[in-house]
Amino acid sequence: MNVVEEKIDNLNAVLRVKISKEDYSEKLEKTLNDYRKQANMPGFRPGKTPMGLIKKKYGKAILAEELNKAVNQSLYDFITKNNLNVLGNPLPKADEEVKGDFENPGDFEFSYEIGMSPDFSLNLDKASFEYLKIDISDEMLDKEVENLARRYGKLVSADKVGERDMVLGKFTELDGDKPKEGGITNTSTISMEFIEDSPAKKNLIGAKVGDEFVLDPKEVSKGDTDMAAMLAIKKEEVADLNSLFNFTITEIKQMIPAEINQELFDKLFGEGAISSEAEMRAKISEDLNRMFSGDSDRVFNNAVSKKLIEDTKIDLPEAFLKRWIASTSKEAITPEKVEQDFEGYRNGLKWQLIQNKLIKENGVKVEPQDALNYVKAMMVNQYAQYGMPAPPDAELDKYAKNALSNQEEANRIYDNLYQVKIFTLLKGMVKLNDKVVSYEKFIEEAYGKQ
Repeated sequence: MNVVEEKIDNLNAVLRVKISKEDYSEKLEKTLNDYRKQANMPGFRPGKTPMGLIKKKYGKAILAEELNKAVNQSLYDFITKNNLNVLGNPLPKADEEVKGDFENPGDFEFSYEIGMSPDFSLNLDKASFEYLKIDISDEMLDKEVENLARRYGKLVSADKVGERDMVLGKFTELDGDKPKEGGITNTSTISMEFIEDSPAKKNLIGAKVGDEFVLDPKEVSKGDTDMAAMLAIKKEEVADLNSLFNFTITEIKQMIPAEINQELFDKLFGEGAISSEAEMRAKISEDLNRMFSGDSDRVFNNAVSKKLIEDTKIDLPEAFLKRWIASTSKEAITPEKVEQDFEGYRNGLKWQLIQNKLIKENGVKVEPQDALNYVKAMMVNQYAQYGMPAPPDAELDKYAKNALSNQEEANRIYDNLYQVKIFTLLKGMVKLNDKVVSYEKFIEEAYGKQ
């Protein structure tokens, strides 16, 4: 087997694979013999079919299969040996037919097009970006303290419905002003705190146990999922439900917030960790800063990747790539569709090339221990979210290794870690201008402009 490279330009080349009969004849004969052993044709005992009939029935297909294997191996070996940095995979040259005779097999020649990964430069010396940070205001801390006090508070019965109470009652679907025969009935809870202002909410304020109301359940729920749960129906049924319901109050519960005292401090942060509301607010501020730093990083990551994609000149073998996209698509795709989607594909490929360059030039690596630590940290956070202590380190190790044994999951984790390391690298390569803004302004600047 012999492979010859013909350069078209810096981004395109043709690989000509020449295969002699000696390169495939032995494997072809072996495969034909294997078919003969397994063949079960009328008039012949199993495994005794004449080779002539086997060749007549299966010969061309087996020859094509063996040639395909030989060509693919030759292309792979040539590309690897010569360190060709190709994009996508080689494609059969559309305007050239295979040279060779399948009726009288001898030498064959196959021609493949390849697209080359381009050389390009990254210049980040003068790049600067705003790094948005959220101001942890007194108002924000007041709200967090109130939320925590309510979370650790207790529910007590109330005489009248207040704006933040939980109202337990029975829903009965109506047909006109009477209960609908075979209609929906369910006992559920309305959380006054989380429903929008509506006529139904206004009517409920000040109501007592035993009071009845005709209401639209859409006005006392938050979206289709919440409404389906409230009425004990399937989410898919919500869209077609236009009935009014009778709602009879059976119980009213009011949340009495926990006192801001040592008992609450110990529940939140561990016994004796803090001893004053000022320390509590400082701890909450630390937690919020840590949480919001992830949001700040995401905004920076989006900004820097967009800037690099737009400003980095990268020439691509676009005609080749469009053919490659069409040939590898799982579903039939028109040239018009390829053109329509190509800008998004091109930008994605540019970003992939930029990341690969950063990884190679800066020696970025993700070690197995990095992946193990990442999975263990995720598990500890999950336990913490449910207020549970994490298992011993040895047990965490076992769970983490089991998760990484799933190749798909391992690939996802390694990709995430490479992303983290690349953006950490970029933060050190550009100038960051900290900009402290309110939470509302952060949302507006980070997402409102998109």
